Amino acid sequence: MIKKLICAAYFVAAAAIANAQNVNQLINKADVSRIIQKLSADDMEGRGSFTAGIEKAATFIAKEFKAAGLKPLPAEANFRQSFHVIQSTPLSTRVTINGSAINPDNAIAFAGDSFTWDNTAGVEIVTVKPGDNFRKIFGDYYRSNKKALLMVDTSFADVFKRIKQHFSHGSVSFDNPGAKQVVMVLGKFQDVTRYTVRYEAKVENKPLFNVAGMIKGKTRPQEFVIFSGHYDHLGIVKGKDILAGDSIANGADDDASGTTAVIALAKYYKKLNNNARTLIFVAFTAEEIGGFGSQYFSKKVDPDKTVAMFNIEMIGKPSKFGKNSAFITGYDRSNFGAILQKNLKGTAFKFHPDPYPEQNLFYRSDNATLARLGVPAHTISTDEIDIDKYYHTVNDEFATLNVDNIVATIRAIALSSKSIVAAKDSPTRIPKLLDDK
Repeated sequence: MIKKLICAAYFVAAAAIANAQNVNQLINKADVSRIIQKLSADDMEGRGSFTAGIEKAATFIAKEFKAAGLKPLPAEANFRQSFHVIQSTPLSTRVTINGSAINPDNAIAFAGDSFTWDNTAGVEIVTVKPGDNFRKIFGDYYRSNKKALLMVDTSFADVFKRIKQHFSHGSVSFDNPGAKQVVMVLGKFQDVTRYTVRYEAKVENKPLFNVAGMIKGKTRPQEFVIFSGHYDHLGIVKGKDILAGDSIANGADDDASGTTAVIALAKYYKKLNNNARTLIFVAFTAEEIGGFGSQYFSKKVDPDKTVAMFNIEMIGKPSKFGKNSAFITGYDRSNFGAILQKNLKGTAFKFHPDPYPEQNLFYRSDNATLARLGVPAHTISTDEIDIDKYYHTVNDEFATLNVDNIVATIRAIALSSKSIVAAKDSPTRIPKLLDDK
């Protein structure tokens, strides 16, 4: 019996070593470095939505997919999955409270089109007091179709300013901007007896495009496994960083690192050419302005035939768990993580549950739409998001990345996904949240 156990252990170890050698040859550091440097270069201009930079990035990703031997998705003429959205860009926001004009720096409106309030009926007046959960209150109203005036206490000044800067581009929607008219004003106010708002916006129909390719499954072509990351970022930003001579938010970690992983995994699986299930590799657009790329994609793929989704977001630095580790959002919502870890037996790499539950990361990335539809769709990351000083700044550049960490994580995803790709494992489904807002 002991000899049998020793032999079994030997063959498991030997298989693990063989797989590791194979993946090390097919996913190499030089190619990973080349791709991520290209995507995060200054000439990509931060890959902002609706910019020449994101057009350039999409062209580069499509060429990589073509060179790897991928095919466009069914019904698509090429690797671009194109669609249109409505962008509403703010021109001016003028607010008075109790007859006094509010400094424009302390007011922001969220709406699909121009509007005017003058003690308008149906507007909810909400006071955000010290100690309140400002982010949740704002999020609830932002996602609604309500009319609301939020009076935000000055204790939330820093958060207010970050929200104002992040949404300076305005709002984006698929079809009708809807009835939402939300105005936030920063200050300390007594009872509001009178208010006026004059909001002017420019409304345009704008193009967006995911970049997607596939490898058809050999024996289970009707079942899909998705590998994804978002290739957009913030573009050219305004603020204090310009004074330091830099205004390009390169987005090297967020999420050129994840997009690079998607490209590297596409090459890996095409070279193996033994996938039972159909593999879809997609670089999503417009994650930073509302996840529109992944939302559109989810309408074009059957969630009931989608077995798993590996969404890869920010793997450019070691995780809080140290070398050879990453975390999986929503780890306890399916056995996705357990399957991945089983496939890594005999290696040094380990996947951990998300250590930042308070950040609600499971529903903050491109996995969220398909997860709500029941797909075991999880995000894999290594970012210490609570202390990452480069996150959403112009300093998120290639020079700040740990390329060895990126390569190790990509290789771990390749090895850990093998039984799902081979149709030997199917992660348990996530309960559908079709009515979730």
